Amino acid sequence: MYILGINAYHGGASACLIKDGELIAAVEEERFERIKYWAGFPVHAIKYCLSEAGISVYDVEHIGISRDPNANIVRKAQYAIRSGPSPQLLLDRLRNRRVVGNISTVLCESLKINRRDLKASFHNVEHHRAHMASTFFVSPFENAAVLSVDGMGDFTSTMWGTGSGNRFDVSGSIHFPHSIGILYTAVSQWLGFNNYGDEGKVMGLAPFGEPHYVDKLRRILRVQSDKTFEVDQSYLRYKAEGGTMSWAGGKPKIGRLYSDSFLKLFGEARLPNQTLTSYHMDIASSLQAITEEAEFALLEKLYKETGCGNLCMSGGVALNSVFNGKVLPNTDFNEIYIQPAASDAGTALGVCYYIYHQILGFPRTYNMSHAYTGPQFSNGDVESALNRHSLEYSTLDLPVLVKDTAKLIEKGNVIGWFQGRMEWGPRALGNRSIIADPRHSSTQDLLNSRIKNRESFRPFAPAVLEEHVGDYFDQSYPDPFMLKVYGVLPDKRDIIPAVTHVDGSGRLQTVKRDVSLPYYELINAFYERTGVPVVLNTSFNENEPIVCTPEEAIACFMRTKMDVLVIGNYMVKK
Repeated sequence: MYILGINAYHGGASACLIKDGELIAAVEEERFERIKYWAGFPVHAIKYCLSEAGISVYDVEHIGISRDPNANIVRKAQYAIRSGPSPQLLLDRLRNRRVVGNISTVLCESLKINRRDLKASFHNVEHHRAHMASTFFVSPFENAAVLSVDGMGDFTSTMWGTGSGNRFDVSGSIHFPHSIGILYTAVSQWLGFNNYGDEGKVMGLAPFGEPHYVDKLRRILRVQSDKTFEVDQSYLRYKAEGGTMSWAGGKPKIGRLYSDSFLKLFGEARLPNQTLTSYHMDIASSLQAITEEAEFALLEKLYKETGCGNLCMSGGVALNSVFNGKVLPNTDFNEIYIQPAASDAGTALGVCYYIYHQILGFPRTYNMSHAYTGPQFSNGDVESALNRHSLEYSTLDLPVLVKDTAKLIEKGNVIGWFQGRMEWGPRALGNRSIIADPRHSSTQDLLNSRIKNRESFRPFAPAVLEEHVGDYFDQSYPDPFMLKVYGVLPDKRDIIPAVTHVDGSGRLQTVKRDVSLPYYELINAFYERTGVPVVLNTSFNENEPIVCTPEEAIACFMRTKMDVLVIGNYMVKK
């Protein structure tokens, strides 16, 4: 049985295909359109998933989308009557409702097929239920507390409950307009980070400041006696004026979310080209602190309600790796699982497993232990691409390839590393990565000036052999998806300064031999040469989505100042 899940007309449009409960393929549309967080209908992602399985859409028995226009419909009607939203907001919502409610028509038009020829049943899955399904049903846990927190979806920002076996039950929700995610985006905009997805930059900026303005932010985000939260809407434009959003296709766009009252409280907004001051850094630090305060309250509530030591998290806020790294040391939970595409892209995965388990009742068999679910290319494909560009290359077997590459890293070379299937989610995890030596603080400036062209305050990530995590970090709990920030041990900070943030932390990826053999062997070869089982890992891109194809990898290599490209079994030097 094939099931196709779709996230459409929302940021991070994506598709996922499973067969009899096993994941076949999952990929974001941005990797094909080459526009970050591409919104609209993911026709290329759908076509890839079908081709990876060697089937056509006619072979699919169930198709679902992670939106349900009928979810919370009474609340929506009450809000419209009570609040009188702007005409633009109503128009946007009606247009979106019409499209997501007719997903079969959109699919058939996109694939140029006749609806009558399809055997698939179509499903609309509520947004946060798709989020919850995306993490619990692919987790290693038989039972778990489940929490989903993001901006907004289907009139809900937060949902929680309990998963057991092949089902989960929802026990609580927080509805529009109260949202941690929207507040985080609003403050990010005020700080001058206006693009969709820029919230991660603010998280990286926060350690440069101090949380001096938490009390002011508590006027906006208030934790209630029952450990839920409310957001004072007078400081936001989202409720009153609509917070206009564009999801039709291309780059997602969100209008200004902070209000004039917010400006009176915090002053004029920073323009994107203005210097970041200590005040801006302190606001970022305070935002991170108040976000953690609200989330810890939710987790306290969730643990008391469930008594379960296992936790599954999802939603865009679950990409806040700083908070994620604090969960186990600061709560009663013992285990935690977050799937690699925790944000809206991951709802395509959730739709598949919600249909398979929650609706159809099949038992669970799959655990998502790696993120390598996207396109892959043969050595023949790679060689053809290299020849088209008239590049000179060496062909090496894996043992020689990793040893030679490790030697080059040790000598200060920056490596474009392209192997196997592309990663699912926003992090490069060793198949579409740029690799460098973490032992020199100058590596950060080198990468920014020669390749990444991004803000200097943003840290680079350490990839570490799983068996050595406790030797370098203050926690040893594995994180294969680079979704947690741990403290780098004080005596190791001078050893790996290029991946140690200003506060002594690192957003790490733990690497296992049986999950990612070439990547593991590369890091191990570097370890054998240097005594350091860590490399610097950043995404293989230049202000664009992570590269997908050999052609894109070659193009990025040639237009930047990378030293070496290792792609499949081939090595290219400049």
